Amino acid sequence: MLLGLATNILHLEDSHGAALADYEFYPDAELMYVHWHGHLTGTEVIRGVEQGTHWRDQLRYSLVLNDKRDTSGDWREALPWLQYEWLPRALGLGLRAMAYVFSPDRENQFASQEFVAAVRPHLEIEVFDNPEDALAWLLAQPAGPAAS
Repeated sequence: MLLGLATNILHLEDSHGAALADYEFYPDAELMYVHWHGHLTGTEVIRGVEQGTHWRDQLRYSLVLNDKRDTSGDWREALPWLQYEWLPRALGLGLRAMAYVFSPDRENQFASQEFVAAVRPHLEIEVFDNPEDALAWLLAQPAGPAAS
């Protein structure tokens, strides 16, 4: 990805010490890249998303590349929290668009499809098979109002 210098923000591990998510921030693009790993549960997804939201206030990103291609698992139990707690907060903090790279795991895809359907009326979001196409779409999004 050619976005300028990235800052590695966080390497988050799951409750068993395995990699859960890596967060990279690209300030020139106002982009947070979250690369998820392993078998996801609702609890782990909520914990991972809370970490990313925590950084939003300090880093002022408005675009998210949510990469779940290296994951498996059914994390649907996190969907109500994502829709009713995370989404309004993220929009209030200036999130403009999300590119979503699906996992090849079918259980994970079902949860991801439900998430995308719930978020789409409120946020620019598109689904991709690879991070390169996802990034190209994100960078083509029109600039929004300056984040507060």
